[in-house]
Amino acid sequence: MVLFSQDQLEAIAGALGDTDAGLTGPEIQHLIASTKMDDPGPMTKRVRIYNAFAECQNTKRNRTNILQFIRLAMKPARYSRAPERYEPMRALLNQALAFAGLVVDQSGELKAAEVAQTLPEAQRRARELRADLEGRGVHPDVLRFCRAELLADNYFHAVQEAVKSVADKMRMRTGLSDDGAALVDRTLGGEPPLLAINPRSTVSERSEHSGFANLVRGTFGMFRNPTAHDARIHWAMSKEDAEDLLTIVSLIHRRLDKAHMPPRI
Repeated sequence: MVLFSQDQLEAIAGALGDTDAGLTGPEIQHLIASTKMDDPGPMTKRVRIYNAFAECQNTKRNRTNILQFIRLAMKPARYSRAPERYEPMRALLNQALAFAGLVVDQSGELKAAEVAQTLPEAQRRARELRADLEGRGVHPDVLRFCRAELLADNYFHAVQEAVKSVADKMRMRTGLSDDGAALVDRTLGGEPPLLAINPRSTVSERSEHSGFANLVRGTFGMFRNPTAHDARIHWAMSKEDAEDLLTIVSLIHRRLDKAHMPPRI
């Protein structure tokens, strides 16, 4: 039977009982009772949780009740009135759980994961950016092109690689070797274009296609060029900016996936 080590229990209890981001005293009392563990009574939150966990695991020789405590504590619906509490606590908890080969995903499910061997590895895994993007349903091609950067929360390179993925897909679909605005113009411009996102049989459809081409061209112009040519220190990229851009790139990928090649006469 797999058990938590003392260090793992201390880390998990510390995350759940964190002074700023953790559970409240009444929440801890309710969860201990709900998972049928003995409550050591009011004391420092992390110590209270640790003592309850350690006593239960030592007595029963399993970690079933502890896992149930975590599952109940991390149900998203529990934080519907204070949603800002959820992600900070989940990040702290995942850093602790990484050493036990576990992770709580964005939906609150407790799942198996590769065991972390170092603290930096655990910290990287606890980063929020990739989880946020997966929660938004971002296109897998976006995640594939910036996997390493996302794991390190490297927003600068995540943006750079994500926008490169759009150019890569257009080149694969058309056989062109251009880049940037020239690639967009040759792929989505012309009569007919090499790729069209709709039949272009009405004024509205032609306007939509033209607008999409402008969106792709603007994405290249605003983000690809500065990140490609400027030093990283001169390009401010917040987590929120990165998430919004990657969502736009995801939309572009989905439209390109559905685009067709009009017959050329």
